[in-house]
Amino acid sequence: MAPRIAIPETDLVVHPLCLGGNVFGWSADEEESFAVLDAYVAAGGNFIDTADVYSEWKPGNQGGESESIIGRWMKSRGNRSEMVIATKVAKLSTRPGLSPENISAALDDSLTRLQTDYIDLYYSHEDDATVPMEQTLLRYTELISVGKIRYIGASQHTGARLQEALDISKRDGYASYVALQDHYNLVARNPFESEQQAVLEAYGISAIPFFGLARGFLTGKYRPGLTVDSVRADGVVEFQTEKGWAVVECLDQVAKKYGASISAIALAWLRANPSVSTPIASARTVAQLHEIVQLVELEAADVELLNRVSA
Repeated sequence: MAPRIAIPETDLVVHPLCLGGNVFGWSADEEESFAVLDAYVAAGGNFIDTADVYSEWKPGNQGGESESIIGRWMKSRGNRSEMVIATKVAKLSTRPGLSPENISAALDDSLTRLQTDYIDLYYSHEDDATVPMEQTLLRYTELISVGKIRYIGASQHTGARLQEALDISKRDGYASYVALQDHYNLVARNPFESEQQAVLEAYGISAIPFFGLARGFLTGKYRPGLTVDSVRADGVVEFQTEKGWAVVECLDQVAKKYGASISAIALAWLRANPSVSTPIASARTVAQLHEIVQLVELEAADVELLNRVSA
């Protein structure tokens, strides 16, 4: 049995890898998605991250495809009670923003697609400055009180806005964000380390970072001069710098030491940060899943080595 991680300020106990559902219904069809989900559970996994907007960007999709696939999978496996499900509101074009009315409507849509009557962790997918935070947090509080949501999280909020939300919750007695989901990895360390991490530490909550593998750049499949056929290839161009290649080369060395995949080392570096409870990574195939689900505990010297190379 894989070790489990307790997410601070919650009673959620999860696998050290949160499986990203953004590929389901996009680059992975339903059969491939079911295979990945089955392999994840076989490896001891129980924590899946999705969103109502996944994968609206694919031609012909309307959004909610990932949730629907996960819902059908849980229904067919009869395992909803064993899974910790996170989904999000605010970015779907037909359900935008964080108004109380939109949150309620979007949540009901997600519950229907996921074929469940509650969400374990419900994120504000992005900040919405057009709606007073008090209104958003009050609606979340009401939805928690009726059992539709267990906990709430913030995604893509600045450190200042996250602190504002946490302060409002404490002042007014509203439900409080228990986690921050934002972009953080070896080749994108800020603004997380420079302005978000301090807020998490002050309030005793944790990060559940996305793009832990930098859209696939930190898997080792991208190399200087090599063309990669991937729907995500354009998204990694920003990392293909002298520093980026140095990070990949360093990951190579550390991976050989531990007999692990490069992906596993990149994710282990994230877990070594005390402010991170569990990183998110996605897999389009079972082979990719096996690479990211390997659990490695890095020695302090290797964490420091990766810190220096990626600084």
